[in-house]
Amino acid sequence: MNQHRFELSPARRLWGHIEDGHIIAAPGAYDSLSARLVEQAGFDAVYLTGLGATASRLGAPDLGLLSQTEMTEHARNMTRAVSIPVIADADTGYGGPANIERTIQEHVQSGAAAIHLEDQALPKRCGQLGGLRLVDAETHARNLRCAIEARGNADLLIIGRTDAIGPLGTAEAVRRASIYQEAGVDLVFVDGITKIREVEEVAAKVPGPKVVSIVDGNETTALTKRDLADLGFSVVFYAVTALFTATQAVSDALAALAVNGSPGHGPTAASYPEFAQVVGLPAFERLDHDYGIEGRK
Repeated sequence: MNQHRFELSPARRLWGHIEDGHIIAAPGAYDSLSARLVEQAGFDAVYLTGLGATASRLGAPDLGLLSQTEMTEHARNMTRAVSIPVIADADTGYGGPANIERTIQEHVQSGAAAIHLEDQALPKRCGQLGGLRLVDAETHARNLRCAIEARGNADLLIIGRTDAIGPLGTAEAVRRASIYQEAGVDLVFVDGITKIREVEEVAAKVPGPKVVSIVDGNETTALTKRDLADLGFSVVFYAVTALFTATQAVSDALAALAVNGSPGHGPTAASYPEFAQVVGLPAFERLDHDYGIEGRK
């Protein structure tokens, strides 16, 4: 009889790090290729960013344009591409209690380790944008309790997210985070932070496991992973670092190609062998060698 090695689920591995007091750095990935790059860089988790998913699938801004099925398909593809835990953006849950239940079920089946559900009113938009509208905290707490019941005994961490800091201020964001903790979520996430003093205030006033997002282009990038760990955060998202860097690199390479009429004059590019390593070609070649008809000749 074959001896199989059974590993802990991604959610249990992620929670194990949190319980051990280790901060998890989860760079954002906009597709499965960028998720593989996150894993190969040595990170312990990857964040499926809704902004990045919308940009890569639609070439559009994050204004709630992707459906639940599109986002869970994105998550499913990403979990197949990597072995590290995937933390997925599940927006608002995509509707009422029945929609939230299905959202949970689909993410459990996708293999995601964790999801976050936010307290925006529809139509939702990126947490870094202005003009956000929120549901009341008690309504979102009910949504979170619904999600927790729908999860049952499945291995999926649920993160209660509030976007209140932009439209309503830090005090209201902290109040909502407390309400969502009381609802029973595993972690809370105050999104939309742009200032170091906001990071410090949330850290001081929100006890327990919590998430922070560091967004390229604002002053919070001065805080290191160690700084955030010392402040008491359990998970840090670097949601747009890969997306913004890739966008600029591709734009520069294409601009150089347009000017020079041939590749090789723009930013340094990966070679074909290097790219083959990123996408795991050697593993497929081994399968062909060991089990394919051509490999057995």
